[in-house]
Amino acid sequence: MTQKDYSYLNEEKIEGEEIFDGKVVHLVRDKVRLPNGHEGIREVIRHVGAVCVIPLFENGDVIVERQFRYPHAKVLLEIPAGKLDSKEEIPLEAAKRELFEETGYTAGKMTLLGELYTTPAFVDEVIWMYLAEDLHSADNKQHLDEDEFLTVERIPLDTLCDMVMRGEIPDAKTQVAILKAKRIADENKR
Repeated sequence: MTQKDYSYLNEEKIEGEEIFDGKVVHLVRDKVRLPNGHEGIREVIRHVGAVCVIPLFENGDVIVERQFRYPHAKVLLEIPAGKLDSKEEIPLEAAKRELFEETGYTAGKMTLLGELYTTPAFVDEVIWMYLAEDLHSADNKQHLDEDEFLTVERIPLDTLCDMVMRGEIPDAKTQVAILKAKRIADENKR
Protein backbone atom coordinates (compact mmCIF):
# COMPACT_ATOMS: atom_id res chain seq x y z
CA MET A 1 0.00 0.00 0.00
CA THR A 2 1.44 3.36 -1.01
CA GLN A 3 1.21 6.24 1.40
CA LYS A 4 -0.74 9.29 0.27
CA ASP A 5 1.05 12.66 0.19
CA TYR A 6 -0.53 15.17 2.58
CA SER A 7 2.24 17.79 2.36
CA TYR A 8 -0.24 20.24 0.86
CA LEU A 9 -1.56 20.68 4.42
CA ASN A 10 1.83 21.85 5.77
CA GLU A 11 2.29 25.26 7.37
CA GLU A 12 5.57 27.15 6.98
CA LYS A 13 7.12 29.23 9.77
CA ILE A 14 7.81 32.80 8.67
CA GLU A 15 9.09 34.23 11.94
CA GLY A 16 8.83 33.57 15.66
CA GLU A 17 9.25 35.11 19.07
CA GLU A 18 9.85 33.73 22.53
CA ILE A 19 7.09 34.63 24.99
CA PHE A 20 8.08 32.66 28.10
CA ASP A 21 10.94 30.37 29.11
CA GLY A 22 10.05 28.39 32.25
CA LYS A 23 11.32 25.36 34.14
CA VAL A 24 8.95 22.90 32.43
CA VAL A 25 7.53 24.73 29.41
CA HIS A 26 8.74 27.20 26.82
CA LEU A 27 6.10 29.31 25.01
CA VAL A 28 6.66 30.69 21.52
CA ARG A 29 4.47 32.62 19.09
CA ASP A 30 5.15 31.95 15.41
CA LYS A 31 3.81 33.61 12.31
CA VAL A 32 3.10 30.92 9.69
CA ARG A 33 2.11 30.72 6.04
CA LEU A 34 -1.07 28.64 5.73
CA PRO A 35 -1.75 26.19 2.89
CA ASN A 36 -3.96 28.81 1.17
CA GLY A 37 -1.12 31.39 1.20
CA HIS A 38 -2.55 33.52 4.00
CA GLU A 39 -0.69 34.13 7.26
CA GLY A 40 -1.66 32.86 10.70
CA ILE A 41 -0.38 32.85 14.28
CA ARG A 42 0.55 29.71 16.19
CA GLU A 43 1.30 29.81 19.92
CA VAL A 44 3.17 26.66 20.86
CA ILE A 45 4.25 25.26 24.20
CA ARG A 46 7.61 23.56 23.77
CA HIS A 47 8.29 20.66 26.16
CA VAL A 48 11.39 18.49 26.59
CA GLY A 49 9.34 15.30 26.37
CA ALA A 50 8.41 12.58 28.83
CA VAL A 51 8.03 8.86 29.41
CA CYS A 52 5.48 6.66 31.09
CA VAL A 53 5.76 3.04 32.17
CA ILE A 54 3.11 0.40 32.74
CA PRO A 55 4.77 -2.06 35.16
CA LEU A 56 3.01 -5.40 34.59
CA PHE A 57 3.51 -8.38 36.90
CA GLU A 58 3.19 -11.95 35.63
CA ASN A 59 -0.09 -12.36 37.58
CA GLY A 60 -1.65 -9.39 35.71
CA ASP A 61 -1.24 -6.75 38.43
CA VAL A 62 0.01 -3.29 37.49
CA ILE A 63 1.85 -0.83 39.70
CA VAL A 64 -0.07 2.45 39.65
CA GLU A 65 0.30 5.60 41.67
CA ARG A 66 -1.87 8.29 43.13
CA GLN A 67 -0.54 11.81 42.85
CA PHE A 68 -2.01 15.27 43.39
CA ARG A 69 -2.10 17.19 40.12
CA TYR A 70 -2.16 20.91 40.75
CA PRO A 71 -3.77 22.07 37.46
CA HIS A 72 -6.82 19.88 38.17
CA ALA A 73 -6.69 20.23 41.99
CA LYS A 74 -7.20 16.53 42.59
CA VAL A 75 -5.41 13.27 43.21
CA LEU A 76 -5.25 11.20 40.01
CA LEU A 77 -4.57 7.52 39.43
CA GLU A 78 -1.70 7.21 36.93
CA ILE A 79 1.11 4.94 35.85
CA PRO A 80 4.71 5.93 36.69
CA ALA A 81 5.92 8.77 34.48
CA GLY A 82 8.29 11.70 34.27
CA LYS A 83 9.89 14.19 31.97
CA LEU A 84 13.16 13.70 30.18
CA ASP A 85 16.17 15.39 31.76
CA SER A 86 17.02 16.87 28.33
CA LYS A 87 16.06 16.57 24.66
CA GLU A 88 19.15 14.37 24.24
CA GLU A 89 18.17 11.82 26.90
CA ILE A 90 17.27 8.42 25.52
CA PRO A 91 13.60 7.78 26.38
CA LEU A 92 14.26 4.15 27.36
CA GLU A 93 16.84 5.27 29.93
CA ALA A 94 14.40 7.85 31.31
CA ALA A 95 11.70 5.18 31.55
CA LYS A 96 14.01 2.88 33.52
CA ARG A 97 14.93 5.78 35.83
CA GLU A 98 11.32 6.79 36.46
CA LEU A 99 10.24 3.20 37.10
CA PHE A 100 12.97 2.78 39.72
CA GLU A 101 12.56 6.20 41.35
CA GLU A 102 8.78 6.03 41.66
CA THR A 103 8.31 2.32 42.46
CA GLY A 104 11.66 0.87 43.55
CA TYR A 105 11.41 -1.73 40.75
CA THR A 106 13.57 -2.56 37.77
CA ALA A 107 12.41 -4.47 34.69
CA GLY A 108 14.07 -7.34 32.87
CA LYS A 109 12.09 -6.47 29.76
CA MET A 110 11.01 -3.03 28.47
CA THR A 111 8.84 -2.79 25.34
CA LEU A 112 8.11 0.47 23.55
CA LEU A 113 4.34 0.86 23.17
CA GLY A 114 4.63 3.97 21.00
CA GLU A 115 4.55 7.73 21.21
CA LEU A 116 1.70 9.83 22.56
CA TYR A 117 1.18 13.41 21.40
CA THR A 118 -0.58 14.89 24.43
CA THR A 119 -2.18 18.01 22.94
CA PRO A 120 -0.96 18.37 19.35
CA ALA A 121 -2.86 21.59 18.60
CA PHE A 122 -0.57 23.70 20.80
CA VAL A 123 1.94 21.50 22.69
CA ASP A 124 4.88 19.63 21.14
CA GLU A 125 5.26 17.23 24.10
CA VAL A 126 5.82 13.60 23.17
CA ILE A 127 5.41 10.88 25.79
CA TRP A 128 7.16 7.61 25.02
CA MET A 129 5.11 4.75 26.50
CA TYR A 130 6.76 1.56 27.75
CA LEU A 131 5.55 -1.79 29.02
CA ALA A 132 7.80 -3.07 31.83
CA GLU A 133 7.80 -6.81 32.53
CA ASP A 134 9.92 -9.27 34.52
CA LEU A 135 9.82 -6.86 37.48
CA HIS A 136 12.29 -7.03 40.35
CA SER A 137 12.27 -4.96 43.53
CA ALA A 138 15.70 -3.43 43.89
CA ASP A 139 15.33 -2.28 47.49
CA ASN A 140 11.55 -2.19 48.03
CA LYS A 141 11.37 1.60 48.41
CA GLN A 142 10.81 4.71 46.32
CA HIS A 143 13.52 7.22 45.42
CA LEU A 144 11.36 10.30 44.83
CA ASP A 145 12.52 13.80 43.93
CA GLU A 146 12.23 16.23 46.86
CA ASP A 147 9.16 17.89 45.32
CA GLU A 148 7.44 14.60 44.41
CA PHE A 149 4.75 13.04 46.61
CA LEU A 150 2.88 9.93 45.52
CA THR A 151 1.71 6.58 46.74
CA VAL A 152 1.88 3.30 44.82
CA GLU A 153 -0.44 0.30 44.76
CA ARG A 154 -1.11 -2.77 42.66
CA ILE A 155 -4.32 -3.12 40.67
CA PRO A 156 -5.12 -5.92 38.18
CA LEU A 157 -4.85 -4.90 34.52
CA ASP A 158 -8.42 -6.08 33.85
CA THR A 159 -9.71 -3.86 36.67
CA LEU A 160 -7.77 -0.90 35.29
CA CYS A 161 -9.31 -1.48 31.84
CA ASP A 162 -12.77 -1.47 33.40
CA MET A 163 -11.91 1.76 35.24
CA VAL A 164 -10.77 3.38 31.98
CA MET A 165 -14.01 2.38 30.25
CA ARG A 166 -16.10 3.74 33.16
CA GLY A 167 -14.28 7.09 32.98
CA GLU A 168 -12.57 6.66 36.35
CA ILE A 169 -9.06 7.29 34.99
CA PRO A 170 -8.99 10.66 33.20
CA ASP A 171 -5.22 10.74 32.58
CA ALA A 172 -4.61 10.21 28.84
CA LYS A 173 -1.20 8.52 29.01
CA THR A 174 -2.50 6.08 31.61
CA GLN A 175 -5.61 5.27 29.56
CA VAL A 176 -3.67 4.63 26.37
CA ALA A 177 -0.93 2.57 28.01
CA ILE A 178 -3.45 0.43 29.92
CA LEU A 179 -5.46 -0.34 26.79
CA LYS A 180 -2.32 -1.13 24.77
CA ALA A 181 -0.94 -3.37 27.53
CA LYS A 182 -4.29 -5.18 27.78
CA ARG A 183 -4.27 -5.82 24.03
CA ILE A 184 -0.74 -7.23 24.21
CA ALA A 185 -1.59 -9.38 27.24
CA ASP A 186 -4.67 -10.77 25.46
CA GLU A 187 -2.67 -11.53 22.30
CA ASN A 188 0.02 -13.29 24.36
CA LYS A 189 -2.63 -15.56 25.91
CA ARG A 190 -3.64 -16.90 22.48
